[in-house]
Amino acid sequence: MLDKVKEFINEVSAFNSNSKEEIEAFRIKYLGSKGLLKGLFAEFKNVDPKQKKEFGQALNTLKTTAEKKVETLNNALEGNGEQKSFYGDLSRPAEPIELGARHPISIVKNQIIDVFSRIGFTISEGPEIEDDWHNFTALNLPEYHPARDMQDTFFVEKHKNVEKDMLLRTHTSSVQIRYMENNKPPIRTISPGRVFRNEDISARSHCIFHQVEGLYIDTDVSFADLKQTLIYFTKEMFGKSKIRLRPSYFPFTEPSAEVDIYWGLKTETDYKITKGTGWLEIMGCGMVDPNVLKNTKIDPEKYSGFAFGMGIERIAMLLYQIPDIRMLFENDIRFLEQFKSVI
Repeated sequence: MLDKVKEFINEVSAFNSNSKEEIEAFRIKYLGSKGLLKGLFAEFKNVDPKQKKEFGQALNTLKTTAEKKVETLNNALEGNGEQKSFYGDLSRPAEPIELGARHPISIVKNQIIDVFSRIGFTISEGPEIEDDWHNFTALNLPEYHPARDMQDTFFVEKHKNVEKDMLLRTHTSSVQIRYMENNKPPIRTISPGRVFRNEDISARSHCIFHQVEGLYIDTDVSFADLKQTLIYFTKEMFGKSKIRLRPSYFPFTEPSAEVDIYWGLKTETDYKITKGTGWLEIMGCGMVDPNVLKNTKIDPEKYSGFAFGMGIERIAMLLYQIPDIRMLFENDIRFLEQFKSVI
């Protein structure tokens, strides 16, 4: 009988299968309620007393071997059904991801666009490398015009196949010229974008900056329409509606004006940024010069319009009390993280 048990142990150890049905049949054969082990344990009382100890140990070995064999084969089947993740346990908590923030220039630009889009202004964009016609001549700045000296320009070296003078645009007014050439009045558009001027970099100025310029052309457009548009903008953007218009000069508008808003003198900072006057300059504006309309094939006898332009950096520095324009270009994470809470 003992030899028979040892044969069963060898048989169990040698058994192998990847079939669920065969493994279950094996389990029933040895470990089932009517299996071989149950019968062998029942025969234990008939074993010679001298062999009972060895026989009992053999039975326990058979039982343990059979249970482990069934468990091992079933685990192997389950493992084949699930592909192990290349990245390990995907249910583990992930490392915290630092959320970024919008740049203050992008925040302010989007706010300005949103304000003007609510009164029907569309967005127009154009190339940053521009030709002389769109950047100067069409804007009533012909060659040798003294007003060209007001804008120190980055000129691009001529390519052998290019006859035109090319330059980095000094304002986004060039986009307005392109828009006027390809669209008929009524025109109501704003042109946000990056511009370049050959200026020294300091706390208040930079050779690269951003502008938003607006243009409205239709029949019977007056300076009063311009003023009301500007009052609407300052109220929506700054929460202040008190403005003043000071006579100024721009080659492409006539009459022209500088726009100031009354910032107030409530704090020491107000005194500092307004130099004790309470007034802050925020943009330039004016009625579109008839020569500009002629250059873009728009009849100045029938149509009139107004234009305005502002620096996004200047607006951002006012809104967030940024003391140095260079902070907007240095990408210092300590500075940028302050804008995480701003949409």
